[in-house]
Amino acid sequence: MKKRVWLKILIPVLITVLILLFVQQLLMPKYMTETKEGAMISEYYEKDNHGNNDVVFVGDCEVYENFSPVTLWNEYGITSYIRGSAQQLIWQTYYLMEETFKYENPKVMVFNVLEMIYDTPESTGDSEKREAYNRMTLDGMKWSKEKWNSIAASMTKQEKETDGYWSYIFPILRYHERWSEVGAEDFRYLFHRDAVTDNGYLMQVKVNPVLGEFNKRPLVDYSFGENSWKYLDMIKDLCKEHGTQLVLVKAPSLSPVWYDEWETQIEEYAAKNDLLYINFLEKQEEIGIDWNQDTYDRGLHLNVYGAEKLSIYFGQILKEECGIEDHRSDTELSALWTNKTKAYEARKEQLLLEYQEELDSEQ
Repeated sequence: MKKRVWLKILIPVLITVLILLFVQQLLMPKYMTETKEGAMISEYYEKDNHGNNDVVFVGDCEVYENFSPVTLWNEYGITSYIRGSAQQLIWQTYYLMEETFKYENPKVMVFNVLEMIYDTPESTGDSEKREAYNRMTLDGMKWSKEKWNSIAASMTKQEKETDGYWSYIFPILRYHERWSEVGAEDFRYLFHRDAVTDNGYLMQVKVNPVLGEFNKRPLVDYSFGENSWKYLDMIKDLCKEHGTQLVLVKAPSLSPVWYDEWETQIEEYAAKNDLLYINFLEKQEEIGIDWNQDTYDRGLHLNVYGAEKLSIYFGQILKEECGIEDHRSDTELSALWTNKTKAYEARKEQLLLEYQEELDSEQ
């Protein structure tokens, strides 16, 4: 008798929970055709994307739009992945790195130092936009201690004053007003997603040349914040703990501008801690970057042609200075990366076709 009573209670509760989970999954953005950056973090968990990477990149758009893992493989046999997300902040990077070590132990972690300029969630600007960027990093992470800690470190004051943690635990609280936006894409990708990147690289094929120099307006204070330094120390110590070499880089993006005063601070930190630091802005001629052809957004980021040039240049450094091995003689890895290369080339062909159609329509 008691069993029947419990069943009468449990069954409706379970049905309600399942309905809520279904609705939540439906309402959450899919990031397949627009704002693809929101789909990138979750791709890492696919079985072919982790477990055998010698190099893992972490960071924002200066990483995931400027380096090509497929090029590193084809030129040097280097296995790599980019755990990047839009306007990723240094504490988010740290917790993604911490989580990465649960899945693999790369020989090298590559961190782009532009993140040092943002010391708090509020320092990136508008709170509403910051929360949207947070979602593109945090919603894609699997539930773990690292995700929980990253949420705690990332929330803006406005988020803490409203629904705070609960909207990350139950995203339906954040997206319940999306009913009017639900469309065919939401149903098509309800239970699965297509890959939007190639091992974390978000490909761009358009060409929009740089129009002129970016002005370096004077700043009141050029010092990086205490919080940024704290997390950089934590990143350094985490890599040391796992026997992974930390490589600091500054991508060759022209904007946001990189100040000499910032450069001095990073150079001193790298020297003090015996870290390899490469400022690719100073290597543009050696890399062969042509700002008339190798950028899709007038110098903010590289397009695929620039990313391939940069990856060829960096691959030689990873090989010679970091001792990363050539795995192309490994039959299993070669088969895996042959498939990745085919997907990469197919994506490039499709994007170029779409770009040409766009150009034709403008004439």
